[in-house]
Amino acid sequence: MKPPGQADLFQTLDATWPAARFIRQKPWVLRKGSGGGQRVSSATAAETVTDADIVKAEAGMRDLGQHPLFMLRPGDDALENWLAARNYDVVDPVAIYLSPLTSSTALQPSRSVMPAWPPSDAARVLWAKGGIGPDRIAVMERVQGAKIALHTGTPTEPTGVTFVALHQNIAMLHALEVSPPHRRNGIGRELMSAAATRSRTQAADWQSLMVTRANAPANALYRALGMSEVGGYHYRRAPMVKP
Repeated sequence: MKPPGQADLFQTLDATWPAARFIRQKPWVLRKGSGGGQRVSSATAAETVTDADIVKAEAGMRDLGQHPLFMLRPGDDALENWLAARNYDVVDPVAIYLSPLTSSTALQPSRSVMPAWPPSDAARVLWAKGGIGPDRIAVMERVQGAKIALHTGTPTEPTGVTFVALHQNIAMLHALEVSPPHRRNGIGRELMSAAATRSRTQAADWQSLMVTRANAPANALYRALGMSEVGGYHYRRAPMVKP
């Protein structure tokens, strides 16, 4: 089974964590985030770009009411250099993880993991405590394909929650949050296992996720689960204007 390539994974990211609006303004794809975070607010190069094209993207993002932000993916070396020359800041390097979904990797969780869509009010509260508020819930609601929220604990007091959505044969996890008092108790591992089991029933062949490299505990968990780091990206943000 051939693993998905970088282009497949970035397409899955857009499908499972979609912007409020995609603007295809050659040679760019601009995203209107509506408060949903950097992933849905950044510009990416859809084809070969030149230094002069950057001004066009900057104007498009400002027209959307957004500060200029570019996602730099593998192969964007020239764009990287041009943005660096414009004193754009490097923001949030991200690692991409991938693992095959087989009967041996999709293990039954040891605790009760409850699926629900839409997510319960209690799950929303837990997400909000981790910084995943209504604008990011709105991102989840925009997903057109199969999707689910999974949480541990009880319906009224969840201890962990994550969101899983499918695109083609890839299941991508987002917004994994564990309540602080329950961290380091295997809940993240349990949610990952439950997500793998459920995704297998929906004919997914691969499980993927993207996490900031600064999140050391999460990176350690995904490596311990046997996931492979298969790529990455980062952002370049325009310098803030000082008052």
